[in-house]
Parts: sequence; structure tokens; C-alpha cells
Amino acid sequence: MNNFTVFTEFILLGLSADPHIQALLFVLFLLIYLLTLVGNLVTILVIGADSHFHAPMYFFLQHLSFLDIYFSSVTMPKMLQHFLSLKKSISVWGCITQSFFFTLFGVTEARLLSAMAYDRYAAICHPLLYSVVMNRPLCTAMVSAAWVMGFLNSLVNNLFIHKLHFCGSNIISHFSCELPSLFPLSCTDPTANKLLLSGSSAFLGLLTLSLILFSYSRIISAILSIHFSGGQGKAFSTCSSHLTVVLLFYGTALFRYICPPTGSLLEPVVSIQYSVITSLLNPIIYSLKNQEVKAALQRMLRQQMCSSEEGVLVWCSVRELAEGIFRNRNTF
Repeated sequence: MNNFTVFTEFILLGLSADPHIQALLFVLFLLIYLLTLVGNLVTILVIGADSHFHAPMYFFLQHLSFLDIYFSSVTMPKMLQHFLSLKKSISVWGCITQSFFFTLFGVTEARLLSAMAYDRYAAICHPLLYSVVMNRPLCTAMVSAAWVMGFLNSLVNNLFIHKLHFCGSNIISHFSCELPSLFPLSCTDPTANKLLLSGSSAFLGLLTLSLILFSYSRIISAILSIHFSGGQGKAFSTCSSHLTVVLLFYGTALFRYICPPTGSLLEPVVSIQYSVITSLLNPIIYSLKNQEVKAALQRMLRQQMCSSEEGVLVWCSVRELAEGIFRNRNTF
């Protein structure tokens, strides 16, 4: 607590100081947040309700949707609140808590994306051994390792922030509390913190990105060996969309956490890509473009419609029966 006796809150400048632009941004990001929640919740429910989804891909996809809900919820509610309020403050402990969970979910998602890329590599390049290699214990271990690495990375980096003394300006030129935005506010030398953050981000990020690029390079090589042109086009479309989302996530996140902060307007824009847009795109790219998930969603919707129609028919039958009894009583 001694590190934070100078002031007790930070001021988040957000994306704009213009009230009219803030109102438009509120509507835009509220829509994005609601679509993110709905898309990922639907993915979780569809995969959980359909007994056909036993493949490891869907096991990873459920965890990815769960992560995206929490990852976007770390920053979006506070950002939406600040769009409508004059006081755009957050307590020091609230800021550090937000930073901890933001790093936790972000790093975990990065590790999970590499596991999903390896799963696709095993399925496409080694189909005969796929069920043996990607067994449930291994999948569980890969997801658990992603969470453990995310937790340890976030814990170490956020524990070291307590060694810094904040004084003077408490204004953060950002819409959320991320560690790179806190370092320029420190009165003490944050060089060790910067090196720790950039070093851990570079090591873990480049390590898992290398695994992803290796997996997709082998997948593309396997696709090129397909003689059926229609199959090639469909496979390339799916592969390219997956790889595009992954590279946007990794590229912007690594740029933000490896490069020194400058306070420019580019930094919040870059953060929006990996903290907001990626969570919106993941259920679209991985779920709605998946034919099996689309078919399961259609089955679920049809079942709900049939249940509703059956309920209406039962209600009409009961009502007609009651009216008939009432008429018979009046006759006698």
C-alpha cells in the first residue's frame, strides 16, 4: 500500500473527449459487446447440447468461447460506463486487478490458439493417428497448461508493479489498465518491469506463434496435395480465415507489449484489435463458418420452434376442451 499513497485513482482518457463521438462509440461498442456475448454463448450452448461434438476441436472451441466472454468483459463494461460518465476514474487497486485479469485471459487465449492450431495440424496431416495423438487427457493437459502459463505470467508481471511508486500525473492515455500504460506514470525507474514484460511477452508469444506458423505451413502443404479443386478452395478459405484472425491477434498484442509505449492514439486502436475485435470474430470464424456447428444450431432452433408450436397446440386443445365443458353446463 505504501506505493500508492500519493493518489488513489487513475483517470482513463478513453478514445475521445468529444461527447457526441463518445455517444456514437457507446452505441458501437455496446453492439460489439452484445454480439460477442451472444456469439460465444451460442457456441458454448450448441457444442454442449449436441452429443455429436466429441472431437478435440470442439473441446478447445468451448474453452476459447469461455475465454472470449471473460476477456472482453474485463474491459468493455468499464469502457462503456466511461462513455456515459463525466468522471472517468478507476481506483488504483481496481486498475491493477483489471490488468491482472486482462493479462491472464489474454496470455491464456494465445496459448489456447496454438493448441488449436496443433490440433488442426494433427487432424489434417495425420488423420489415421489423430484419435490416438489427440486423446482427452492430452487435450485437458494442453488447456490446463494454457491456464497455468497465463496465470503465472500475469502474477509475476503484476506483482512486480508493486515495486513502483506512482506520483504526479495519474492520467492514462488509454481506455483500460494495461501494464505498458502504467509504466510512464512511475516516479521510480520501471526498466526492470519493462524488460520483464517485454521479455516474457516475446518469449511466450514468439514460441507459440512459431508453433502456429509451423502447424499452418504443414496444413497448407497438405491442402496443396489435394487434387480436388473444390476441396482445395474450401480448405484454403477456412485455413486463411483462421490464420488471419490469429496473426491479427498475435501481431497487435506483440506490438503493444514488446514496443515501448509512446502515448500515441495508435496504441488504443491496436488494443481494440486484440482485446475487442478478436473476441467478436472468433465465434464467427471458428463456429458459424463450421458446417457441423451451423447444422447443430439449425437443429436446436428447429427443436425450440417445434416445442413452442407443441406448447401452443396443447394450450389451444385445453382451451377448446374447457370451452366445450362450459357450453355443456350451460345447455343443462
